[in-house]
Amino acid sequence: METLVQIAPPRPEAGPRLPDFLRKSATHFESLTALKKDLRALNLHTVCESARCPNIHECFHRGAATFMILGNLCTRGCTFCSVPKFNPRKQESPLDPDEPAHVARMAATMKLRYVVITSVNRDDLADGGSTHFAATVTAVQQALPAAQVEVLTPDFDGNLGAVARVLDAAPDVFNHNMETIARLYRSVRPQAKYQQSLEVLKFAKQHRPQALTKSGLMVGLGEKFDEVCRLLDDLRAADTDIATIGQYLQPSRKNRRVTRHVPLEEYERWREYGLSIGFKNVFAGPFVRSSYMADLVHEEAI
Repeated sequence: METLVQIAPPRPEAGPRLPDFLRKSATHFESLTALKKDLRALNLHTVCESARCPNIHECFHRGAATFMILGNLCTRGCTFCSVPKFNPRKQESPLDPDEPAHVARMAATMKLRYVVITSVNRDDLADGGSTHFAATVTAVQQALPAAQVEVLTPDFDGNLGAVARVLDAAPDVFNHNMETIARLYRSVRPQAKYQQSLEVLKFAKQHRPQALTKSGLMVGLGEKFDEVCRLLDDLRAADTDIATIGQYLQPSRKNRRVTRHVPLEEYERWREYGLSIGFKNVFAGPFVRSSYMADLVHEEAI
């Protein structure tokens, strides 16, 4: 009788060796453990945990967290992201009606003066989750009237009515990440469209001009220096106020590998270029993430 041997598929190649300037020590374990316990008690998620952010110890210690709403399962298959995925045709991920109130309660408990709210993509929902998003912004504003609120939204599959619904809740900053250059969209963000994301940002500024608009991108995915400059040009053409640029770090072997670790001097060149074409702030560096030090980035931009 023939024996069938199942051969596992090859694991993705590891990226280049991590340089010393990209090694970050894990500290403040007490702050991390305490905040995680409080979050779990309210069934809340943070993108800091789900995306395996290298800054999590630092941010949790300073009482900062980016709340991730609409559950913890995403309908998109972006190759850089470690957030759990689900297929809505095979699995359900019901919204928690108490989530807006729980986010507001947690933000008030932490006495936050700046609250960042993001979400997974929910292409399975008719409004992309925008009604739930707006309700969360409103709940936080009611619990912390003196706090400023930044939203980091998906593209809502190009539904500008959904974008308007979130903006009408009056966030102080509207953030939507481009993530990478146009040439790499098909392999990095296969279910997203470069021009569509630019249109979301352009519409956001037109619909609520008093709000700052912001977008982030990762480097080390295979882009060239000038391609990042062209992306910055496109963001300014969409009247985006703030850009963030950080090193992509492969969160697991299932994700896209790093092509290179960008030297520190390149971040400074991109920062200088961005400021020269009219950005109010460009926050660039290896550990920069879209919501990292968001309160300080906002202060420097106003």
